[in-house]
Parts: sequence; C-alpha cells; structure tokens
Amino acid sequence: MMAFIFQLKAAPMSSGLNVLLFLICIFSTHSLISSHQLHPLDALSTSELTQVHTILKSTICSTSCHNLSYHYVGLAEPDKPIVLAWIDDNAKVPRRQAFVLARINQQNHEIIVDLTASAIISNKVHDGHGYPLLTLDEQTAANKLPFSYSPFIKSIEKRGLKKEEVVCQSYTIGWFGDKKTKRIIRVTCYYLDGTINLYMRPIEGITVTVDLDQMKITGYQDRAIVPVPKADGTDYREVKQKQPVSSPIKPITMLQPHGPSFTIDGHIVRWADWKFHLAFDMRVGPIISLASVRDHDKDAYRDVLYRGFVSELFVPYMDITEEWYYRTYFDAGEFGFGLCATSLFPSKDCPENAAFLDGYYISQNGTPTKIHNVICVFERYGGDVLWRHTETAIPGKVYTEVRPDVSLVVRMVSIIGNYDYIVDWEFRQAGSIKVNIGLSGLLEIKASTYIHKDQIRDEVYGTLVSQNTVGTYHDHFLNFHLDLDVDGYDNSFIKTKLQTRRVMDKKSPRRSYWTAVSETAKTESDARINLGSGAAELLVVNPNKKTKMGNYVGYRLLPGSFVHNLLSNDDYPSIRAGFAKYNVWVTPYNKSEKWAGGTFVDQSQGDDNLAVWSLRNREIENKDIVLWYTLGLHHVPIQEDFPIMPTVNNGFELRPANFFEHNPVLKVKSLGKVEQLKCSKECQHGFNCTN
Repeated sequence: MMAFIFQLKAAPMSSGLNVLLFLICIFSTHSLISSHQLHPLDALSTSELTQVHTILKSTICSTSCHNLSYHYVGLAEPDKPIVLAWIDDNAKVPRRQAFVLARINQQNHEIIVDLTASAIISNKVHDGHGYPLLTLDEQTAANKLPFSYSPFIKSIEKRGLKKEEVVCQSYTIGWFGDKKTKRIIRVTCYYLDGTINLYMRPIEGITVTVDLDQMKITGYQDRAIVPVPKADGTDYREVKQKQPVSSPIKPITMLQPHGPSFTIDGHIVRWADWKFHLAFDMRVGPIISLASVRDHDKDAYRDVLYRGFVSELFVPYMDITEEWYYRTYFDAGEFGFGLCATSLFPSKDCPENAAFLDGYYISQNGTPTKIHNVICVFERYGGDVLWRHTETAIPGKVYTEVRPDVSLVVRMVSIIGNYDYIVDWEFRQAGSIKVNIGLSGLLEIKASTYIHKDQIRDEVYGTLVSQNTVGTYHDHFLNFHLDLDVDGYDNSFIKTKLQTRRVMDKKSPRRSYWTAVSETAKTESDARINLGSGAAELLVVNPNKKTKMGNYVGYRLLPGSFVHNLLSNDDYPSIRAGFAKYNVWVTPYNKSEKWAGGTFVDQSQGDDNLAVWSLRNREIENKDIVLWYTLGLHHVPIQEDFPIMPTVNNGFELRPANFFEHNPVLKVKSLGKVEQLKCSKECQHGFNCTN
C-alpha cells in the first residue's frame, strides 16, 4: 500500500498567525487523508510484493530455479466488467493478482500469481523476440565492469585521464536485423574532474559490450581518441555559479489558510467535481483510473476516463556512427518510466500546498523498494482566468464577471539517464483533463575535435553548443494509452474536417465560408491519423446518449504542437516503434494491449506492438475503444541548452464536447471579493472606468 504524506508550509508571518495556520494545517492534514477499503485497481502493496516472491520461491523455484531475477511486477488488472460491477454494487473486491516478468534460468517468463489463493495461475516461457526491462541492480553491476578490465584501463591511461574521475552508464543496443540476439548492452563512460555534469564530458571512441546473463565484457573497441570537453562552465549547481548571477525574484508562495480543497481516501482523489483513482507502476509511472466528473444538472458523476498512462517513450538519436547508431531508446519498456522516477522536493518540485505519495517496486532479488515522495498532488492557481466578460453595451452601465482558473495537478518526475521528464495530469474545473510533459535535464553530448562552427566540414549530426561539444539531434515520442469511457464504455471515434465552400448564388455578398464535415471511424484503419493531414476535430462520443439539443455527448482531443517520425518506415527503429508512425490510433479495448511497444521491448523486432495489433483492422464503432495519442518533439539542440536545458513543454487536452448541457462552470464562485466598477459619465462605452 502506498503512503500519503501531506505537507503544508506557510510563508513567514507573525507568530500568532503562524500558530493559527499550524493548527489549521494539522486539522487539514487529518481531514485530507482517511482510511479506505481495498480497491481493485490499487497498486500492489509491499506485503503483496513480498508474497509474490515467496510464492515463486516455493513453487516454480523450489527445485530447479537458478538466477531468478524480477524485471517487472505489477497489478494484473481485473477485467473491466468486474471492476465496474464492484463499483456499482460495492461487491467483494476481485481476486488480487500480480503480473510478473522474470528471468529464470536465462529464460523470459510471463507469470500470473493469484495472491488471494497464494498460487501460480499461469507460467508462460516467452520464446519470441525481445527481453524485459533492465533492472537497476544489473545496470549498476555492468557499470563497474570496465574498471577491472585491463584494455579499458589502458585506454583511460592513454588519454591521460584519472581512473577515479571516470563514471559509466549502461545503454540498450536496439535491434538492427539480427535473427538471433543475446541479452547484451553497451557501457559508455564519462569524465568528472571538476564537475558533476558528467554528460557534458563523454569519453568518445570507446565501445564496451556487456553480456548481462554472464555479467562480463564480451566486446571491446577503442576506435579513436577525441578530446574530452572541458569542465569549465558545465556545473549547474547553485553553489558553483559565478558572478554575475541572474536578477533575483522575491519569494512566491501558495497559501491556503483554510486548507486544500481536495481529499485523498486511500487512492481515491476527490477535488471540485472530479473523482479518480491514482496508482504508481514501475513501468509506466502514474496511472489515472476511473476519472469521472460530477454533472450538477443530473446530480451524478459521469464517466470520462477508465484508465490513462504513459505507455511508451521512443528516443532515437540521429548520429549513425559506430558509437551512436544504436541509441534508439524505449524509456518505459527498456528502463522503466516509474522505476526511474525520483523523489520530489517540497517547495521545489511541488509547491508548499502539495500532498505526497510514496511508490513501491520490486527489486531484482524480490525485495520491495520504496521511492519516497514519488508523486505529488496539489492545487494550482497562476492568475489564469476560467471565464470572464465585461459588458459595456448597456448605456451608463458596466458589468464585469471574472472567475479564477484553479486546477488540480498530479505530478511525477522520471530521470531517464540525462533527461528529466516532468509529467503533469491536470484536472480542470471546466471538465477537461490536460496532460503536460516537461523536458529538462542534460543533452546527450558527443565529444568533437571542433571548437568553432566554421571548422566543421563533415556531418556532425548535431549542433556545436560549446568547444568540443556537439548536442546530437534526436526525437522524443511519447505514446499515451487513453481508455476513454465517455458516459459509458461503448463509444465511437469521429473525425471532423473543416471544408471551404464557395457561395455559388447571389444570396450573399460573401464568396466563401467553411463548414464542418464529420465521419465516424468504422474500423481501426479509419482512425489512424497524422495530425496536420486534414482532420481538425477529433472526438470520442457516446453514440447511445445525446444532449437535449440532440448532439452526441463526447470528449475532444486537443493536441499541442505535433511532429511526425521522419525516419523511413523500413528503418529498424521505426519498425520497433510502429506507434510513432501516426499521432492517433484507436483500437478496441483489450486488457493485454496496454504497452504500445510490446511486452518485451529490449531488442524487440516490431512483431508485438500497437502497429501490429492494429493490422487486424477490428471494428471500433459503438465499441469499448482505446485512444492512443503519440506526441513528439524534434530536438535540434541550441546553445541555450548548455549546460542544462530550460524546460520545454508539450501536451494535449481532453475537453468536453457537448458532454454538458451548458457551461459547467457557470456557477463557480470567485475566490475573493470582486469590487464593482464605478463609472464616470463617459462610461457608457466602457471608457474612463476606475475601481
């Protein structure tokens, strides 16, 4: 079970008010968190993770089990009808089951463990392509190997580097047409010596290949000596910054003297008109489930999102040279988006009014491990406007109504090597869910002999951002699994195009206008969309329910900025990342189809992913469907990205479209007193008005 910790800190003020706020905080903390009954979608507790290991050791591994290692253990999600029946009838919690990906005797196993019965339900040996995600323990072990390998030590000495200042990192190798593969990785090393920003100081030209099953170096190449970029100016720590520094900004704080407006009951979060389930998973990070919004006209909660999470991240680099061509990472399936999550710092990663959630995963040897403060939940108000209008058309009168835009944010930060991914699920009062991905951290640098752009004559596959320092071109594609159940689970997907119409008669002096033309997708092939190709409005609707005006109730996908995969379709990384071919996919609900890159992603060959599933071209009209959205960024590094990148944001929004009968936030109250405008005699047109 995950533990919730609520922290609320006030800005400096008088001692009397401090005491008052301290008492308020204690009361608010007590009311925020309450005990709860077990939920079918709760993440596995520490005792359940321990139970998984105990059951495997006493059954599968009782006699002939060697080298057992856990690579993923998570909730085996109950069938959707069972979960929905439990919600409607408050019946007995479905049987608790765990889904396990393990390596046993150097074979890949898919295991389902019934925790209620303490028994193995199924144990399937995966004899197809690919391997499970890397564990932290084996990466740590692999990173140490070069330091006892004499050819590597000689290479370091040959470069005049200090062995004690060298650090190494493990990288997956992708797949490039080999029929048979071994579970191997590449280890790349970096140089500190005056900085903690190791990624700015790569030791170029050395390739170390490690067999993870044997845990030994099986290949080594020292191809070229390239100058290691200098350490000066690379350290990003505050204490290392020299004068002059940036102009200071006075402290800003979020103060809620009456406490927060949200509550957390176990894993159920309630705020304003929203209610949803929140869980942590070692592969995908935060999972939002059973999100529903209250319709005051109907006096009921209405379903919006059954389950949503980051399904996969594809990060291909564009350098095709010996030490770089294989760098085509799948961050969720190879490294674990949740496994790489970091503890969040109060008042830095999250504001003072945030509540925090711990997450748990199973380590390679079966021991439950905690990530402290892995998720935070907080209310956000940045001065934005929910809605407003000033009416000046009534002679002698001016009426102004303004409502503040307050939202609830669920945040996690995952550190995948050099990159920091900031994931926000934002629930808004108007009924929308806004998802934002912030990218910060460090560039993946290639060392170079060049110190000025004018020297460059050959392709360097990137931008010279500092002396001897090339920021390599690359992409980020994030695929989201969005199981929308809009007012029920039988939904349809509608594409609407805006078409120009010519005025052919003399009824109007206008010569043209545009109109909306809609089409309902019948099968999966109808719903594969690359944004920018024509479809302007993308909606998931419930064709069985209409508003009083006769419109289908629905939710609209509002993309942020979008890009397309520019690699050729026959390139091996593109085959593996088939989901990046289109921005939008729609498939019929299938509990087993949850990870867009497939189950065994490391060195996968593209035969088990979203693109392959969709080739069945199943019917999706008036069915339980899943929307898959792939957002992307092409990153052409610039000097402002050095030595650490300012955050770049991208995302999308799920927004109600004829879901409500009218504006659902019409009756939202102001946060504080709004003074009426006093107008002069000249005010009839809205001029010369003062408070």
